[in-house]
Amino acid sequence: MSARIRLKKFGAKKRPYYRIVVMDKAAPRNGRAIEEIGYYHPIEKEDRQLHFDVEKAKAWIAKGATASDTVRKLFNKKNLAVQTST
Repeated sequence: MSARIRLKKFGAKKRPYYRIVVMDKAAPRNGRAIEEIGYYHPIEKEDRQLHFDVEKAKAWIAKGATASDTVRKLFNKKNLAVQTST
């Protein structure tokens, strides 16, 4: 099983809300998550948009999970450097 850190979409039309989750790479976008590590709310104020558990994220990356492009950009916003997945 190869794990991937990515976004899981919630919310209403034109009011998106995302959870940052660890999922199997082949699972559908809104499928069952292994673990939820944070959230991203793009409509909120800048200081309340993004929250995630840094320790859990680092632990999953150390276990071999790769972050999606969007999640990698969000992590970089909070100064958590993540290698690019190739």
